[in-house]
Amino acid sequence: MLRRILLLAIVAGIAGCGAFWWLTIPATIAAGALPAYQPNLANGRTTFNAGGCSSCHAVPKQDDRTRLGGGLAIPSPFGTFYAPNISPDPNDGIGRWSEADFVTAVMKGISPSGAHYFPAFPYPSYQHARIEDVRDLFAYLKTLPPVAGKVRDHDVPFPINIRRNVGVWKWLFMDDKPFVADATRSAQWNRGAYLVNGFGHCAECHSPRNFLGGIVAAQRFAGGPNPEGEGWVPNITEKGLSDWSAKDIAYFLETGQMPDGDSAGGSMVRVIKNTSQLSPEDRDAIAEYIKSLPPVEGPPKPKKKDAKES
Repeated sequence: MLRRILLLAIVAGIAGCGAFWWLTIPATIAAGALPAYQPNLANGRTTFNAGGCSSCHAVPKQDDRTRLGGGLAIPSPFGTFYAPNISPDPNDGIGRWSEADFVTAVMKGISPSGAHYFPAFPYPSYQHARIEDVRDLFAYLKTLPPVAGKVRDHDVPFPINIRRNVGVWKWLFMDDKPFVADATRSAQWNRGAYLVNGFGHCAECHSPRNFLGGIVAAQRFAGGPNPEGEGWVPNITEKGLSDWSAKDIAYFLETGQMPDGDSAGGSMVRVIKNTSQLSPEDRDAIAEYIKSLPPVEGPPKPKKKDAKES
């Protein structure tokens, strides 16, 4: 009887390891899957600003948004992540990456070496982007100045630091579905939906997360604790923005100024530096989409006096 139990345990262990290995196989996009394409650098710049690339990847404590040498510390409940160098530097940045490497990284969260990136890199939102926009972004990044300098390793404890585990996280929280326009809505609304849910990755900060770090789908956009550990990220559904008009939202994205005269604070200051570079049409599209979000009750705020919105 004991031998039978032991045998079953061994078989179950092997099956479990096999299932884990299969679920965590890194998904890649082959170069052969990318047909010949003439990049649109103007659209690449738009995508750069919509995606907020400089917010994380620009070298801290300097004003040039195009110096993408990385180094910004990104605290989280799971450890501190450090934004990598994504400048065209051939040694320390992405200068030697192929286009397929870049598309795979952005849309699949997989490095050129075949390792899973941690989802501090918001590829769960970027997965919904159009491949053409990602290719345009890559072409645009290659026009920016190379910045030398390696970024330090992430400060993440065991077992979170085992990247293979991220494959299970992706299986739980990523759907790998492209953006599909809503035929019942206007072109402007669909543009806003694409920007907000794709490169804009607004839900990544403006949604509460469960204990595994996945977005709570039922409270998407309903605000919650700041993922970086300080303050409270506001609810941007109609529950939180009922007093804002679409024009108020668009103006905020341009200037950082709120209808009550207050201004953006915390990490939103970095976001405004990006959205202010978008066209008025894109800001209007984002505003129209956000204003259309139905009211959703977010998690209760802590009663601490220092719980300020960022």
